[in-house]
Amino acid sequence: MTRALVAGTEAPGAGVRSGCPGQPRQGSGPRVRAGTPMAGGRRAGPGVRCQTAGTCSRRGGPPTRGDEVSTPESSDAALQDFLADPAHLTLDLPTAVSRCAKALGLRHAVVYLVDIQQRHLIPQTDVASTIPVDGTLAGWAYRTQALRVEESDAGGITAWFPLLDGAERLGVLAVSQSALTSTSLTRGRALASLLAMMITSKRAYEDSFVRRTRTEPMRLPAEMLRAFLPPRTIGNAQVVSTAVLEPAYEIGGDAFDHSLTKTTLHVSVLDSMGHDLASGLTSAVSLAACRNARRTGADLPELVECVDEALARWLPDKFCTAVLAQLDLGTGLLRWSNCGHPPPILIRGQRLITDAMERDADPPMGMPSLLSSRPRRTHEISLEPGDRVLMYTDGVIEARTREAKLLGLERFADYVIRATAGGELAPESMRRLIHSILAMQEGRLRDDATLLMFEWRPLSH
Repeated sequence: MTRALVAGTEAPGAGVRSGCPGQPRQGSGPRVRAGTPMAGGRRAGPGVRCQTAGTCSRRGGPPTRGDEVSTPESSDAALQDFLADPAHLTLDLPTAVSRCAKALGLRHAVVYLVDIQQRHLIPQTDVASTIPVDGTLAGWAYRTQALRVEESDAGGITAWFPLLDGAERLGVLAVSQSALTSTSLTRGRALASLLAMMITSKRAYEDSFVRRTRTEPMRLPAEMLRAFLPPRTIGNAQVVSTAVLEPAYEIGGDAFDHSLTKTTLHVSVLDSMGHDLASGLTSAVSLAACRNARRTGADLPELVECVDEALARWLPDKFCTAVLAQLDLGTGLLRWSNCGHPPPILIRGQRLITDAMERDADPPMGMPSLLSSRPRRTHEISLEPGDRVLMYTDGVIEARTREAKLLGLERFADYVIRATAGGELAPESMRRLIHSILAMQEGRLRDDATLLMFEWRPLSH
């Protein structure tokens, strides 16, 4: 049985060893130990009371060679040599992980990346096994974006570090040691940060990452559309935006986009007519037109007009519905345009603010808009600190329950409230919400379903 621990604040040199008798060394600082409260009010597993700072091995007697820790000076020099060597830029990930861990004086490290549906943590090596996101300590580190530590009966201690590219959750890093000290934990965090940047820079062109994070074949429309999508989660100190799409391997016309400037969050959710390659192409052209206008400084009305013109010119027989929005990060002013799409939902204080963003929709983007005599309208609302705004496609509310009834907006709103009421991070709320909808559908959706939620949290709050 595995025993779980969490890391507290440690003085330099303090440590924990697996299986030691449990006598604190005089002068050592606070230690990693079991029973400490965890995120969400949970506690770590049963009592591992070993608090020795490094004076004994698992079976007693003098330290073994595996217990020896390199000095900070030697490890820092080895790390500098590793980073300065241009050859490391072309290393495959397992080799780079091994060499960098050795340079940092860490015994063993393994990278686990999350699959597309965020159900499994998949090792990037053949010597480890896949780990479920739900019900495991590794998954807990992924879900909470926080360090978790556990001791196994086989001996040794494993620290699970979240792998984060900014706000994007990539997976976890497992670092195994005979003993954990404040130094090894600091170096583990440094290794996780370094590897997250390395993975992000390589996964766009190295298919090995893609192959290991897919659990089934992907259809061509989904392959094309996913090539245009941004990271699942983005954010800074003032806002976080996160999205999920299902069916993950068969999406046809749904898409999302989000981006940040120093002052503004730009978000959009699109749903193209049909469910085939042409639908994906319609969404891809819409995304490209939206980004092109945005990057030339177009305001929201001009941005929507650019998408209309692009679709009318290149795909005159296609159209898509969409909500495009811009959030002022300083003031919380949210401006949006609804082009034939379901209205966004406002969540404030874990309550759904009914009809807060309900407005008459304009025609879909593309030719239908150019045939309308009415100009596009821009709507405004002032957000309060902590507000969450949820945008979605109609495939969500048109999902059917096990009793063959439509999910509908009321049931969907109830799912949203339950998913966001636990005080979880926004990306985890979205992961749980889409999994709940899939479970209701027994894993299969009748139409594409896209969810995007952003949370405003100003610095002055």
